[in-house]
Parts: sequence; structure tokens; C-alpha cells
Amino acid sequence: MTALSHIWEQAAYGPGPIRDCWWNQSVTPGDWPALTGEARTQVAVIGAGYTGLSAALHLAEAGAQVTVLEAEHPFWGASGRNGGFCCLGGAKADHAAIARRFGDAQARAFARTERAAVELVDALITRLGLDVDRHSEGETQLAHRPRDARALRASIPHIRDLYGVTPTYLSRAELAAAGLGGPFHGALTTPLGFALNPRKYAAGLARAARDKGAVIHGQSTVTHIGRDSGGYVLHTAQGRLHAERLILATNGYSAETLPPWMAGRYLPTQSSVIVTRPMTGAELAAQGWTTRQMCYDTRHLLHYFRLMPDNRMLFGMRGGLAHTPRAETAIKAKIRADFDAMFPAWRTIETPHYWSGFVCISRDLLPYAGPIPGMEGAFTGFAWHGNGVAMGSHAGAILADLALGRAPEGPWPAPLRHLPRRFPLGRFRRLLMRPAYLGYALADL
Repeated sequence: MTALSHIWEQAAYGPGPIRDCWWNQSVTPGDWPALTGEARTQVAVIGAGYTGLSAALHLAEAGAQVTVLEAEHPFWGASGRNGGFCCLGGAKADHAAIARRFGDAQARAFARTERAAVELVDALITRLGLDVDRHSEGETQLAHRPRDARALRASIPHIRDLYGVTPTYLSRAELAAAGLGGPFHGALTTPLGFALNPRKYAAGLARAARDKGAVIHGQSTVTHIGRDSGGYVLHTAQGRLHAERLILATNGYSAETLPPWMAGRYLPTQSSVIVTRPMTGAELAAQGWTTRQMCYDTRHLLHYFRLMPDNRMLFGMRGGLAHTPRAETAIKAKIRADFDAMFPAWRTIETPHYWSGFVCISRDLLPYAGPIPGMEGAFTGFAWHGNGVAMGSHAGAILADLALGRAPEGPWPAPLRHLPRRFPLGRFRRLLMRPAYLGYALADL
């Protein structure tokens, strides 16, 4: 068997980063027994996050036999520890860059796909009757410099043209009345998307997939992908799963050797989150922040934040460049310092919950959902660039259709089908992050 090969320190893949995760207290992992012995299935899925669970649900609803193998338990990775933003996105490349590469028609098709991804999650929540602590009417971007405010206002016709909705702009003078008290110079709200409890959504997908007949195994790390006359053989510590077709849905928690084609095509980057204790009405009023909108600022190394239904404030940002005790101590201090600078009235408010996890990016700054070259009947989806709630769910539906041998029902534009190139430096590609982060930090000044 081939040993798994990760490019971050092993501690980043263990229990430490989510020990104090707030979402842990809202959803228990559940009972997902490990694969033991020999088993057979029509479609095997590796990874039980949004992409894998969405694929499993859509496959099971289509009448296919599907088995999911997860190294820990469902939603253990990014799907159970993100900020809970179901919003437009999926690519780090902007519309202009996508249009230069694929043409205006395909760039517009990708924008329609972003909206379709949000609408798919909305439809799943409604159809499955999921309680996900939903709030926020669209998403709000806040300008941290005057010139950013001018750029936000100027973007209104572009957003209207691309997404078919009209954003609402607030000047700096109007922010306080909207409950957006902070050091901001303007705000733009695009009425697409909503906030949710990410674990409740993922757990709902897992239960729904199981109810429809999908078999989901936890504690079943796939250590090797082999072949036999019927297709693929997935090896775990305690069993083997034979499958006609395969979907790989491991995103930022992928390994260089599973399969070797993945090596160098994805880059996990850390994101860190803190959550306060519940705050009183007087404490919210002291800061002037009373909105339930999910928000993010205009920095390249952005902050994302929202006041949750129980009056806890969630605040996230890009994490450290290493996962060592020293680096984690530093980033934990940094995120608290940024929080205090943005919300000075809450300097004494405790933040008992801190955690981190991986965001996955690609060299071309585009997501991918499609076939794995050289592996007939095998498909993968990854690189959601921090927007996996929507785009990962949408990709799961696409991969399910592909595994069934049919054209995807949802939009599947060229930017989503484009094969990701490998990063330079191979296993050492994390070194590329330091100059990139430095450049972003300078641009954010």
C-alpha cells in the first residue's frame, strides 16, 4: 500500500485545530462505522464533506448504489469548521481574468454557475427540511479604505449585469443606522446568499444521503487506489471496497499520492476563526453592530464576520503559514488583535472558541469538477477558494451526473472544467505563500 503524503505538518490533519471549534457544540459526529472486510458498490466516494455528501445524495436519489469512505467522520474537514457563508464565489480569479482566458460568454456562464450553486443549497435545505440556523439576506462587503468604497459603488452595474440582481450601497454616513458600526467607509450588499451553521447543513446532507440508501463509513482512510477487472479497489486499514466508478472529494485535505495525478495541483492554505461568548443587547449597542448580515471586507487577506442568531460574533481571517505551536500562538494573537482593532468596544469580550482549517486553491485560481485524466470512470472536484458551501455542493451534483454517465443537469462552464495545472516547487509549493501573503499585505495598506 502507498502511504499518504501531505504537504503540511501532520498536526494540521489531527484533532488539535478543531478542539475548541464552536460548531462542535452544535452537532455531534454521529455513528458512522468503519469499513471492514470486502464490499462492493457502483460508485465509491472518498471524502464526506459538502462535495462528497452532495454527490452521494444525488447518486442515491438517482437509484445508484453509492458508498462513501471518510478518514475521520463526515464533515470533519473544512465542511464542519468553515465560517458558514453560502455565497457567490468559487474562484479567486475575477471576471475580467476569466473572460481573458475563456471569453466573455464562458465568464458569464461561470457567474451564472455561482448563482446556481447558491440556489442549489437553498433548494436542498428547503427540500430536505434542514434546520441550519439560517440568517442574512445576501452578503455585505465593507470598504476598509475610501477608494474601496468608490470601487464598490462603481461595481453596481457590473454585478447587476452578471448576476441579475441590484446591490444596495451604503455610504459611510449611513452605516451606523444599518447596524454596521466599525471603521468602514462604505458597504455593498448583494442580495444573493445567506449564512448558516455549516455543520448542521453537512450533517443534514449526510443523514439525507443515508436515508436514500447511501452507505457512509467513518474512520476509513483510503491508503491506496488499485484496479481490478470491475473498476477500482479502495484499500483501508480494515477492508477493501470494489467500485465501478470513483469520485475523489477531499479538497484541501487531499494527499499527493491519492491518486498521483493530484500531486501539486492543489494548495491548502489555513483559515482561522474565533467566536465570542453570547453578547447582551447593551454590548452590541456599544459597538453599534446589530446587523445579522454576513460580511467581509475589501482586503486581499480579507476578514469575514457575522453576528449569529445567539448574539455570538464569528470572526475569521487567513491563517498562519505553518501549523506549529509557535505559529498557532502567533496567528491566534493576530486574529484577536484584528478583531479588537475592528470592534474596539468588544475588547473585553471573551472569545473562548478558536479553530483553524484548510481552504484549497489552485494555480489558476479556478475550481475544478470533472474527470481525472488517465483514470477512466474516476472524477474529482476541488479548489473552492473559500466558498465550498455553495460551489462544493454544486460540484457534488455535477460529479454525480458524470459518474452516472450523463451530462450534468446544472451549469458546468469551461472555467469549472479546465484542468488545473501543477504549482511550481512540487511538495515545497507552500513556500510560494510567503511572498504572496507579503504582497497582499502591502496591497492592503
